[in-house]
Amino acid sequence: MSAAEIQPAPRPARIVVFGFDVGEISQIRRIRALVALGHDVHSFTMRRDNMNTAYEPDWPNTHLFMTSNENLPKRAVVVAGSILKMTGHREMLQRADVIIARNLDMLAIAWAARAMAGASNVPLVYECLDINGALCREGRKGDAMRAAEQFLLRRIEMLVVSSPGFVRNFFEPVQRYDGPWALWENKLAAGSALPARPVTRDVPEAGRPLRVGWVGTIRCAPSLALLSEVAARMGAGVEIHIHGVVHRHVLPEFDAVIAAHSNMVFHGAYQYPQDLPALYGGVDLVWSQDLWQRGNNSDWLLPNRIYEASWAGCPSIAVAGTETGRRVADDGLGWVIDAPEAADLVALLTGLTRGEIAARGQALLDRPAADFVQSPSDIAEVIDTVRARAG
Repeated sequence: MSAAEIQPAPRPARIVVFGFDVGEISQIRRIRALVALGHDVHSFTMRRDNMNTAYEPDWPNTHLFMTSNENLPKRAVVVAGSILKMTGHREMLQRADVIIARNLDMLAIAWAARAMAGASNVPLVYECLDINGALCREGRKGDAMRAAEQFLLRRIEMLVVSSPGFVRNFFEPVQRYDGPWALWENKLAAGSALPARPVTRDVPEAGRPLRVGWVGTIRCAPSLALLSEVAARMGAGVEIHIHGVVHRHVLPEFDAVIAAHSNMVFHGAYQYPQDLPALYGGVDLVWSQDLWQRGNNSDWLLPNRIYEASWAGCPSIAVAGTETGRRVADDGLGWVIDAPEAADLVALLTGLTRGEIAARGQALLDRPAADFVQSPSDIAEVIDTVRARAG
């Protein structure tokens, strides 16, 4: 799908986006989709130093502060500093038709900035891509975080989530949110100029190692441990190919693990979406399960990988009992294992025939690309709905 195929919205909106990292790929995708729909977008964003640091946005953007992953004290300081910085942008907020805040930090900044600008009539949309681990903790810190989010949830016009599991498992039962919500899945971006989609999926050659991919944001220590154990157990029978940006503050041992296994290869970062066909075409299956925050966020999310891989004809592997596992099983996107254990994954990989793997991949390619690419109407409906409610 190309940007030219998306028809501009009948009433373009002035949209202000508050983003946690201007160089983060899902942030880029979302803003480009809004622009492709004909909206006038200006973003206020943080920047993090662990990914895509050279990226410069191709839309109007105001830099707020540098921030860090997993550094809550620093994040609190930059949230406060950002609120103060927004005092110089009152007029832009007053003229906005919609404000979108991506994650809880940015929601706090957006709400405070809107209030200081005297623009409380402008509808505020909270887009939640993950449930922060601090919101799931027991104790006073967790209670305070949940109370802060509950306060803000009562002041938004719409909650947008990337997985229905977030609403079913957290927002409704824990936060008691009963307001309107919408689903923007982590599909390939509406408005992106996608490369040519593959047409056929070849049967993996007999005798060569089975190639398993791990693609995207590489930050999951349990997945690294699982895949390295599979590499050790299967030896010449498997190759693990890793593509993406490594969060080394979470995986300080990453390079040592790769060096210890000759059948594990790290290819580095890739260009989205240009590299997707070659990347997924170079592996037979992809490990799609997030295990980073088991019991909460990881069990509830739906990752980019299942949509990208399926669009490119690469079957996914996930874990039963998770939102990802249910989607993979119910939608025929690949296979699930009972538990995230090396024995279970080895049993699956050794039990599948190469013909079965190719057939599942071809079945994905035979489906419409629209199954895995976000519909512009999904985004337009949310924007139009909140504008109508705000009068």
